[in-house]
Parts: sequence; structure tokens; C-alpha cells
Amino acid sequence: MNMKHDFPTAEGNTVYVRRVEMDSLPAEVRQQAPELQALYAVHGIDGERLALVADRGLAFMLARQNELNPVSVH
Repeated sequence: MNMKHDFPTAEGNTVYVRRVEMDSLPAEVRQQAPELQALYAVHGIDGERLALVADRGLAFMLARQNELNPVSVH
């Protein structure tokens, strides 16, 4: 969960933030955060998952720190 990732600087800077239930994630990810029921994913405009973080606020902050505009999706 604490891996460095270079965010793309491609055309458009919108990213999408959505809640991801733990049971939909691989076991290795679930083992890193056993106390959580969900994580928040940051996705690029092409749908690629760029990051997983512990809470929604952190997902938005991460996006903004990388000069991206986060949008919440369900």
C-alpha cells in the first residue's frame, strides 16, 4: 500500500475516486489492511487504477498533490 507511483501527465488531468470493498481485492492487499472494510481507488481517465489508499480524503489529497482533478464516482 505504501508504494511510490508516478502519476501520468497525459492530456486531461481528471481522475476518478471510488470506494473499493476489501472482498473485491486480492488477498495480498487485504492482508496489508486487515482492519479496514474498504479502500479508495484513484483511477485515470482510461480506467487504470493508479493508487489505493485508506480513505476518501487521502485519495483526493493525493490526486491534488499530483496536479490532478479528482471526481467522485460510485
